[in-house]
Amino acid sequence: MDKISIRFTLFSAFYSPLISAMSGGFLEAEGLDPQWSVSPPGTSALAALTDGSAHVVQSALSQGFAALDKGETPAAVHFAQVNEMDGFFLTGREADAAFTWDKLEGAEVVMFGGGQPLAMFKYACYKAGIDFDKIRPICPGGAADIDRAFRRGVGRYVQQQGPFPQQLEADGIGHVVAQVGKQIGPCGFSSLAATRDWLETDMARAFMRAYRKTRIYMNETPAVDIARAQMPYFPANDEGVLVDCIRTYQQLGCWTPHVEITRAAYDRTLDIFEYVGMLKRRYGYEEVCAVPPAID
Repeated sequence: MDKISIRFTLFSAFYSPLISAMSGGFLEAEGLDPQWSVSPPGTSALAALTDGSAHVVQSALSQGFAALDKGETPAAVHFAQVNEMDGFFLTGREADAAFTWDKLEGAEVVMFGGGQPLAMFKYACYKAGIDFDKIRPICPGGAADIDRAFRRGVGRYVQQQGPFPQQLEADGIGHVVAQVGKQIGPCGFSSLAATRDWLETDMARAFMRAYRKTRIYMNETPAVDIARAQMPYFPANDEGVLVDCIRTYQQLGCWTPHVEITRAAYDRTLDIFEYVGMLKRRYGYEEVCAVPPAID
């Protein structure tokens, strides 16, 4: 088998289409032996493409914007979607079936302090009709730091990807009150990136055969079966927690069967970053994205 190196920017059940390509045996069926890793905090996963330590990385379209904003040509292109919706949840200290977003104003929210998670959250607040500047953000660091802070009693609400919120509920520490993606709607949230040269290889075509099958699997397979296969990747979580998380993402609709990054999703992401002032100009689709490799 050929070894294929995969690098994650963040590792969570939100990226299950890429995880399931491994756990479901789809890559192996195409003769690919996946080796995976997570980018260290503060280091872009795209760097692994530049230095040759990864073939494919889980990234975001906004990483392409960042390079273009500097006047640079991105070293990689985004060729397939992972999630077509924001996958962050808002979890509160108390159950609140009547939660409305205006309850965030004046409240301490443990959250990400920058990048796409912050941009999307600000846009969601705008869509919800509230003033982000009235929120009292607490930004302790990465995903694990945020989880630890909330568990220690910091903040009234917390912004997290699954399965962190579901585990908080299982542990009796918090209650999910909202999904950020529902406020924003479909967009190019997270993607797969690679170099243009690699996309011309037989390995890239084999990867795409596996990944296309995985996306169908993500929509047609019961969450319990997907979670059971993924459990070795989530040793800190209960199986029921992972099942709940995966089922919720299936219902949210972020794992649409098509693999392509649509122009509509790309344009919505431009809208979001333009709104928060993190975009110098509206870059053309071809400057950031590429069509997926053709399959046999």
